[in-house]
Amino acid sequence: MKYHFLLPALFLIPASLFAADDSPPLPTAEEIVTRMGSRDLQRQLSIDGYAGMRRYVLENEHLHKRAEMLVQVQGDRDGTKHFEVVSEEGWKAAHKHVLRKMLESESETSRPEMRAKTRLNPDNYDFEVVGAELVADRPAFVLEIKPKRKEKYLFRGRIWVDSEDYALVRAEGNPAKNPSFWTKSTHFIQRYQKSGPLWFPLSTQSVTEAHIFGTTDVSIDYFDYAPKASHPPDTFIMSAKDSSLSR
Repeated sequence: MKYHFLLPALFLIPASLFAADDSPPLPTAEEIVTRMGSRDLQRQLSIDGYAGMRRYVLENEHLHKRAEMLVQVQGDRDGTKHFEVVSEEGWKAAHKHVLRKMLESESETSRPEMRAKTRLNPDNYDFEVVGAELVADRPAFVLEIKPKRKEKYLFRGRIWVDSEDYALVRAEGNPAKNPSFWTKSTHFIQRYQKSGPLWFPLSTQSVTEAHIFGTTDVSIDYFDYAPKASHPPDTFIMSAKDSSLSR
């Protein structure tokens, strides 16, 4: 499950508080990214897809406008996402031109042929290990990432990778390319949580500065995520997130 355009910080404790001087050195960026991809594939192959709910809230204080949308998401085994809008309230123009466009864009980039272009891997990004921190009481590696292409579905910033499961637990940054001429900047924070052996998105928050409309905040809460019927234990399968950014 992942993001691009969107894609409150958790309280992070410095690595020095849990990484004593006699602790082993941190893995290299190559090792972390390779293990993350391998673990994601294993988890991906363990389910036949997933289902969940999302609540989108868009607010623009400059225009005194607000929009809220409830969405059901279905994820296929190959990672393709399907969305159904359950309800809409508030600013109609935002539903039509922002929130529904976000769903269309995410559905498009979730297709297997498109996901290869947005995955967190060496084909799309350069990685550098910059430390280790606790995220939600679990140790995680912190990596600085830089996109290799200036595309709106890639981003520059940092990712946090769980040091035990090698799962993405947090991503923060800015799109590699502004999504439109009217946009001055966009910053996002996306968080994940563990449920059983799987990792699902928990929340996404983004702040967009536009030339005319001022600041627009978009938040997404993810809930009721659950895997579909799984295969026998001897078969590998999928993580509730894909290495691109957010389900």
